[in-house]
Formats: sequence, C-alpha cells, structure tokens
Amino acid sequence: MSNLIIAIPSKGRLQENTQAFFEKLGLKISRSQGARGYRGVLKGLDNKGLDNVEIAFLSASEIAKALAEGNVHLGVTGEDLLRENIINADEKVQILNPLGFGHANVIVAVPQSWIDVNSMHDLDEVADRFRENHGRRLRIATKYNQLTANFFAANGIENYRLVASAGATEGAPAAGSAELIVDITSTGATLVANNLKILADGVILRSEANLTMSYTAKWDAAQLAVLEQLLTLTAAEQSARHMQQINCETTTISATKVAKIAAEYNCKMPFADKDYFTIFADKNNVFAIVEQLKLGGAHYITVAELKYIFNNDGQQFAQIKHKLATR
Repeated sequence: MSNLIIAIPSKGRLQENTQAFFEKLGLKISRSQGARGYRGVLKGLDNKGLDNVEIAFLSASEIAKALAEGNVHLGVTGEDLLRENIINADEKVQILNPLGFGHANVIVAVPQSWIDVNSMHDLDEVADRFRENHGRRLRIATKYNQLTANFFAANGIENYRLVASAGATEGAPAAGSAELIVDITSTGATLVANNLKILADGVILRSEANLTMSYTAKWDAAQLAVLEQLLTLTAAEQSARHMQQINCETTTISATKVAKIAAEYNCKMPFADKDYFTIFADKNNVFAIVEQLKLGGAHYITVAELKYIFNNDGQQFAQIKHKLATR
C-alpha cells in the first residue's frame, strides 16, 4: 500500500496557518526529522486510515508544480500559483476547499501620476499611444506571465511586453525598468508607498490558500478512503466558517414569523421544537436577523459560533471518483 502524500508550505505564515487549520480538524502534522525535516506524518482520527499519510514540506510554488506532475496527491497552495504554473489547470488539479487564509489579489497597477488611466480600457488607449510616440511597447514587470497574458488578451490589449521581475516588482516603474506592474498584494500598502494605484477593473484573481488535489497522481482505494475522510472534515469546517447559530425561544414569537425571517435571509433551520428554533445564518446577516426577531416579539436570543456542519451528501467525493475513473 503506497502513501498518500500531502504537500504543505515548508515555512512562514502559510505553514503556521496550514498546521493550525489541520489542528481545527483534529489532525496534527509532525515533522519526521525535527524542525528542519522535509517529511512528516499526519496524526488524528484515532489514526484510522491515516497510517499511510505522508506530509511533504515544499515551497508554495513547488507544491503547485508537484500537484501538476502528480508527485503529491494533495497540496495547500494559493490559487494564483496554481493558475500561473499549471497549463490547463482545471484538467490536472481540483481545488477542494478554500482554507480561509493566505488572501491576496493579483492586480494590475500603474503610476498614480497616470491620472487619466483608471481602467483596462484606459490602459489599452495608453498602450497604443505609447507605441506610436516611443516606438516600443509598454513594459509590464511581473512574475505572473501566464495570468497577465490571459487577462490582457481578454481585455483586447496587445501593445505591451513582459519583463522579468528580478527583485521587488512594485519598484520597477520608479527604477525605470517597466511602466506598470502585475503583482500580488494583500493590503495595497506597498503599492501606495511606491506611488502606484490598482486599476478599477484590474483585479486579475482573488486568491487564497486552498486544499487542492492532483488528477495526475496515481490513486488507490486506500488513498481514496483517506481523501473521503478529509473531504468530510474540510467541508464541515468550511460550511461552519461563515455561519453562526441563532437560537430563539418561541413563547413570544410565532413559528411562522421565525420561518419567514429565516427565509428572507436564506438561512437554514435544521432543528426546531416547541420551545425554541435554531437558525444557521451567514455571519454578515446575524445582527439584522436578530433585530428582525426582536421586532417580531422574541425576548431571548443567543448567537454562537459553529465548529463543524456535517451534511453527509458525499457529492463532491462521488464526482472526484467518477472523474478519476474516466481519465
């Protein structure tokens, strides 16, 4: 029986967040050779089915390549790296679950002094004029060649050329090595510090860390059994991540009124009895729902965090098995 290999980031905040995520699932990642080892094991779930799980510690970009080549079965990396490093990514890998950390956007940014350039359409006009006036194309400094080419083609922009970003990409316009950049940013603060602005429609990709599976890896029955366990856990955590539980007593508000409020905010009501109702609500709507319940007559309302929501439909795993079987 061969090991199922899960690749996770080898260092930094992404590694810390990945380990914390697995711990939320009741799973612990341990390095086999101490803090500097590049292999590890996954423990938890009473080790049922996990005795053949191996952890590989790789850089985020190496994880994307390892998934594409089938050298690992699962990996945690950003969607930006998947889309940039894997041609026809949707055929070779599948994003299983966004993990709620590592958020960053791949963006198009131009100098703030370009006051008339605020959209990709504006940039197209500038690119044409720039070539007419200077006899060369606009230079774009980036490490995201594939994402940039696809995005600019989708916006009909042709008069540009890509230049390699040797150091900090955001410094390229000031250094004179490029006119604009395509880069990744989480807060935008570094762009502002370098007198750059993001175009209004210049967000190429909103990325975050994802648990991703490889379709090019070889899967056996034991490995698929582990995958099914992990999918159950990660789906339950993801379902609960953006929801809160609202409990409402029913002595002063009618069941019809509660159901109407829940339907208005597209909530789920899986449990109810004669004494109280339980509503699963999007976190963004909780206070509005509570206010509606109070206006409807409810006197006692509680709100609680949710750790897991298990639904037991198995649809995602069934689709994965079907795709693997037909490859």
